[in-house]
Amino acid sequence: MKWTYPEELIFIRNRKLPQQKTDTPMTGKLVIISGATSGVGLSSLWQLAKGGAHIAMVARDHEKAERVKQEVQAQYDVQIDIVISDFSDLDSVRKAAKELLEKYDKIDVLINSAGIHSTKRKYTKEGYELVFCVNHLAPFLFTNLLLERLKESAPSRIIQVNSEGHRFNGLRLRDVNWRKRIYTGLRSYGASKTAQLLTVWEMNDQLKDTGVTVNAMHPGDVRTNIGNNNGWLYRFFLRHVTWHFLKDPIVSGESVYYLAASKDMEQVSGKFFHLTIEETVAKHARNRIKGKQLYEMTLDMTGLNKKQGLGDSNEV
Repeated sequence: MKWTYPEELIFIRNRKLPQQKTDTPMTGKLVIISGATSGVGLSSLWQLAKGGAHIAMVARDHEKAERVKQEVQAQYDVQIDIVISDFSDLDSVRKAAKELLEKYDKIDVLINSAGIHSTKRKYTKEGYELVFCVNHLAPFLFTNLLLERLKESAPSRIIQVNSEGHRFNGLRLRDVNWRKRIYTGLRSYGASKTAQLLTVWEMNDQLKDTGVTVNAMHPGDVRTNIGNNNGWLYRFFLRHVTWHFLKDPIVSGESVYYLAASKDMEQVSGKFFHLTIEETVAKHARNRIKGKQLYEMTLDMTGLNKKQGLGDSNEV
C-alpha cells in the first residue's frame, strides 16, 4: 500500500513537485507590488519586468528602491515607478494608496509581498502588534483602499503572499496584540498569516461576479531577508545555517508571475497555492465563523468600518 502524506504535511510533497510556468506577456499591464526591494517581492519584480509589465514598487526605503529600479531597467525596457510606504504605519499605507489612485486609472494586478517576522513583541505607533500589522492589517487596508479601482479595471487579480507558517496558528481574536499571552515569534507569525487567509475567503465571497480574483500563496522555502530586523544570533543562524537548506528566490518569482499572468488563472479565486500547486490550508484557517468575526474586526482596526470591533480593537 502506497503511503500518502496527511493533510497537514501535504506541503512537504508539494514543495518537491514540478511547478507551473507561463510565458504569457504582461505588456500593458500595471502591477502594484509591495515589499519589492528584497526576497520574494524582488524576485517577482524581476519576473514581471521580464514579462514587460508596468510596475509600481511600494517600498520603505527610497534609496534602495531606486537602486533596484536602475538595476532592473538596465536589463529590461519597462516603466517602474516608486511609491514609498511603511506597512508598520497605517497612515503611510493610506498615503500610498491615495498616491496610487491619483496616479493610475487602472490596476491589473496587486501583489502584497511585504512581510516581517519578529522574535520579540513590538508595537506600532497605533498600538498594534508589529507582525500582525505588517502581515495582516496593512495589506488588508491597502487592498481595500485600491479595491474599487481593481473592480473598475476587471479582469484583475489580487495575490496575497502568505506562508505555510500559518500552520503555527496563534490567532486569538480577543488577544491579537499579544498583551495577555506569552509572545513567541513563530506563533505571532502564524497568527498574522492565519488572519490573512481567513479574510481572503471573506473577500473572495464579496468579489463574486466582479471580475476580480483573490488568491493566497506560499512562496516556497527560499532565501529571503525576512527576520533581518531581529538580533545578531537570529541573523547569524539564518545566514549560516538556515539558508543552506533553502532555494533561490527565483522559484518564488516564477510562481508569482504564473499566478499573475497565466490564462489558466483567469477564473481561479479563493484558493491557496504552495507556489503553483493548489493546497488545502490548515483546519483553523478554514473557520468561516471566526473569519467573519475577524473580517469585521479588521475593518474596525484599519478604520474602514464605523462599527465597533472585537477584543483588542478597544485597546488602541
